[in-house]
Amino acid sequence: MRIDPAQHGWMTAPETMAVMAALGEARFVGGAVRNAILGVGVVDIDIAVPMPPSESLARLKARGIKVVETGLDHGTVTAIAGTHAFEITSLRRDVETDGRHATVAFTDDWAEDAARRDFTINAMYAAANGEIFDYATGVEDLIAGKVRFMGDARTRIAEDYLRILRLFRFHAWYGKGELDVEGLRAAAGAKDKLKTLSAERVAKELLRLLEAGNPAPVLRVMAATGILPELLPGALSLPRLERLADIDADNLFARDAILRLAALLPDDGEAAHAAADALKLSNADRTRLEQALNGEKIPAQLGARDARALLYRIGVARFKDKVLLHWAGGGRSGAWRMLLEMADNWQRPRFPLTGRDVMLAGVPEGPDVGRVLAKVEDWWVGGDFAAGEGACRDQLKAVIDKDRA
Repeated sequence: MRIDPAQHGWMTAPETMAVMAALGEARFVGGAVRNAILGVGVVDIDIAVPMPPSESLARLKARGIKVVETGLDHGTVTAIAGTHAFEITSLRRDVETDGRHATVAFTDDWAEDAARRDFTINAMYAAANGEIFDYATGVEDLIAGKVRFMGDARTRIAEDYLRILRLFRFHAWYGKGELDVEGLRAAAGAKDKLKTLSAERVAKELLRLLEAGNPAPVLRVMAATGILPELLPGALSLPRLERLADIDADNLFARDAILRLAALLPDDGEAAHAAADALKLSNADRTRLEQALNGEKIPAQLGARDARALLYRIGVARFKDKVLLHWAGGGRSGAWRMLLEMADNWQRPRFPLTGRDVMLAGVPEGPDVGRVLAKVEDWWVGGDFAAGEGACRDQLKAVIDKDRA
């Protein structure tokens, strides 16, 4: 099989051609090859080479291409050409594995490198001229929507237990129909090994799975086999997640992994906190997840005035998260869509007063300044932001006078 480079701009881009020319006998590998065969866009370009990383470094530098030594022990360097990054990895064979990490040796044997890869659809390579090198049944499986391990599924999983999750992630993205029986049986049999993996590696796979078109069917299988509870203990809402995926597809919304994780969890701050802990989410993702599930309700019939007040209080991003979660929970699509449109078009008004105005009005510096200012701001928000600076100063005086009475 051959793909036509003329039909794939990433292959004929000057940066790509410069890197490939510098490396000599190099082939594209991984997602770029999969996506090219399927005719979908390519984002990341990975390259395999039959030489040790020291030689890759030397060849790239000789052509004036910037190189970052990202993982020399595992044979990986990153070439920076223009604004593009290319991950370049030497062909490898596993010397020793422990289910989490592998000790590797470099090789110049393409078939040997292919044999250590996880799935048949990941054991395909493409030359610069578009010729596909398939060392198993990768092309056939990719077109048929079959995600199958290279060789014995149990052996591949024992080499790296993260492959349990990769099976489900790749099926969610590329699979059609039922999961591979042998792979599923091997994954379910090794589910207790997931606890040996770092939370960061688990989270990365789970979040990428959640970005698939509709991850719910795969997650149902993970739940039925006891794999999902190993990652997210407690009650989960697969129907709400599936509805959110449908909303995304129907409205061409971006697939948001953290929001989809929120849809999967109950509306409970403790559940959000537990999930964030289990996955060791970043502080930003943790905060977003917890705020999305803190129990605040937004009715579909929320009036425009109340919606503007809520937008001011919690911000556009948090407002939209809550609207989408409520929409996925059921109800009238038109009403939720209108609230999202309002959020997209809303511009936050500026409150006319500051703490300095409060102190100039006679309130001593300290906690009373914030308390008084908040009372005036509440009044201003309640009036739909209509009051100008003069009216706000009058209200400030009224609040201070009342406090002193």
